[in-house]
Amino acid sequence: MTDNARARKLADRIQVVVAETLDRRIKDPRLGFVTITDARVTGDLREATVFYTVYGDDEERAASAAALESAKGVLRSEVGRQTGVRFTPTLAFVPDALPDNARTIEDLLDRARAKDAEVREVSTGKTYAAGADPYRKADDADDDAEGAGGAEADGDSTDGAAAE
Repeated sequence: MTDNARARKLADRIQVVVAETLDRRIKDPRLGFVTITDARVTGDLREATVFYTVYGDDEERAASAAALESAKGVLRSEVGRQTGVRFTPTLAFVPDALPDNARTIEDLLDRARAKDAEVREVSTGKTYAAGADPYRKADDADDDAEGAGGAEADGDSTDGAAAE
């Protein structure tokens, strides 16, 4: 078992090697505009998962996934040659869910902005039911305490000393 720092360094190196190899050596016409976003290696350095995104529609994503699967052997041999590890990890390509998550969050934010605008439009010209500031202030609390005639009015309270 190796330490996590070595696995992280190897994953970073695999990410760079795969991206450069896709750019320079792989000439598959099915390969679209692919971006290697992340790579992760297991603790025993035997398996590497490479995350990627593809710019385009579903058909282009499927074609790029097939191109990556067919180029897996070339990419693995290049990773082994450039990293110099004893056992070259097997590569698994996984489409990154980050763009879909970002799109979902943007849609939710747009809906929240629309609801805020709707509330702002409805509340234009309206007044508050309890006045502009419904919260009690320190001055109001002192007036109430004096009128009650309790221990606070005699100055025996620690709250009165803190308010001064």
